[in-house]
Amino acid sequence: MQYLVSVIDDKVDPGSTDRMPQIDAFNDKLIAEGYWVFAGGLADTDAATVIDNRGEKPVVSDGPFIESKEYLAGLWVWDVPDLDVALALATEASEACDRKIEVRPFA
Repeated sequence: MQYLVSVIDDKVDPGSTDRMPQIDAFNDKLIAEGYWVFAGGLADTDAATVIDNRGEKPVVSDGPFIESKEYLAGLWVWDVPDLDVALALATEASEACDRKIEVRPFA
C-alpha cells in the first residue's frame, strides 16, 4: 500500500536546519528495505502560487493556499505492507527530520 508522508514544519518553532545527514541515512534505509518510491523537499511558502479555474476565468494568487504557521515542507511516498509499518517508519522520519509527520494512504 502506498502512503503520502508529509513533513510539517512550523514558522514559529521550526525544526533544526542541520538534519540532512540524518535524513539521508533514513532515506538510505527506506531504499534498502524497498519502501522508497519518491521524496522531495519544498521551497518556502513564499514561492507558492495558487490557481483557481473554477469560475469564468482563472484566478492566480501568490502564496500558499492557506495562511498558517504550519506548512508542508516536504514529502515522501512510501510503498509499505500496511499502516503499522508506515507509522513505525513515520516515527523514525519525525526524529530524522526534526519535524511533525502526517501519514495518509492513497485512495
